[in-house]
Amino acid sequence: MGFDIKRMSKFELNVGSKDQKIRYWLGCGMLLVSVFLANIPLLILGGILTASAYLRWCPVYSGLGRNTRDAVEAPEPAQTEGGEQSGTRA
Repeated sequence: MGFDIKRMSKFELNVGSKDQKIRYWLGCGMLLVSVFLANIPLLILGGILTASAYLRWCPVYSGLGRNTRDAVEAPEPAQTEGGEQSGTRA
């Protein structure tokens, strides 16, 4: 399994809910500790983890073709310009 830079540039949700919670906790913890220790690398790493949890997308996971989303976590339905969901009729 190699790293593919073209696959990395595609924005597809690939962080599952459990992974997202872990990233939030670790990222926020690192941000908090970095403020008290004045540690810039820890601040950057905490910011990256928190951002990837918020976006639910990890560029490293994309490059490696990894996905931690559950099968239950279905993608959100696409919406049209009028705000209606595509594929549904009233």
